[in-house]
Amino acid sequence: MTIQTVGDEKAIEQIEKQLHKLVDVLRVSELGQGAHVEREIMLVKVQASGYGREEVKRNTEIFRGQIIDVTPSIYTVQLAGTSDKLDAFLASLRDVARIVEVARSGVVGLSRGDKIMR
Repeated sequence: MTIQTVGDEKAIEQIEKQLHKLVDVLRVSELGQGAHVEREIMLVKVQASGYGREEVKRNTEIFRGQIIDVTPSIYTVQLAGTSDKLDAFLASLRDVARIVEVARSGVVGLSRGDKIMR
């Protein structure tokens, strides 16, 4: 499980202590102190017609997403990236299509390089 939070050192330390109290927690690692990568996955249903459908396809390509389901009026788009990238994608659609439904995974992360959490 990945938990994203913001706080000073004392707040982060308190969160880590609380997590260690949970029975199934094997290890807690703070990624913010080292080089790491973070990503989020989003599925979004978009309703569009005519020019709007072309814009949804174009924006999906620009943001390197995939259209994973198509009906006569709805596209379902899959996109992975930083939270800012996903927010920008949604903003790019607001003037050309109606966002019907959004599901986001929340941020997941791993440390960079050879470091492995054991």
